[in-house]
Amino acid sequence: MNDPALDPGASTPGMTPGTTRGTAASGVPGDAGVPYEPLFHVVLYQPEIPPNTGNIGRTCVAIGAKLWLIRPLGFDITEKALRRAGLDYWQHLNWQVVDHWAELMAHFVQPRLWLFTKTSQQMYTSVQFHRGDVLVFGRETAGLPPELLQQHADRKLGIPIRPQVRSLNLSCSVGVAAYEALRQIQLGGAG
Repeated sequence: MNDPALDPGASTPGMTPGTTRGTAASGVPGDAGVPYEPLFHVVLYQPEIPPNTGNIGRTCVAIGAKLWLIRPLGFDITEKALRRAGLDYWQHLNWQVVDHWAELMAHFVQPRLWLFTKTSQQMYTSVQFHRGDVLVFGRETAGLPPELLQQHADRKLGIPIRPQVRSLNLSCSVGVAAYEALRQIQLGGAG
């Protein structure tokens, strides 16, 4: 099998071998035994609203992306909480929780990061996405930390919105960006 998205034994570009199927460090249910290697990665930096994360998780299952959550989280992700929320697709999700940005970065070897922010002048449609890319989104109320945006100033992307709207919903933003990445990877053979 030549397609890593379909080959459970393949590794994703940019990943440290053996880290795509680990469990969350805290013993929270994670991605052990998930039947797919991710095409790319979606990172939520300190997400606050449970339905947004749930919707993003469903999108990740639909497109074959891995979801990373960076603490602190604004909600509970125990097995009981997931069952109560009716997230019946969560067992199909390749996901992992990390405590901080440095821990996330330790899982990757030279990652191609794309940081989404409303302050970017570079639009998400102006870049070429590749298999293994890491799409990073900030908190619903504050976005990504300024120091992270400064550190990766050349990797910031925006989604166009009219000035009458302060921002897009986080799950909507992830959907827009993730499906563009998927379109490019599938149609263009990127990566």
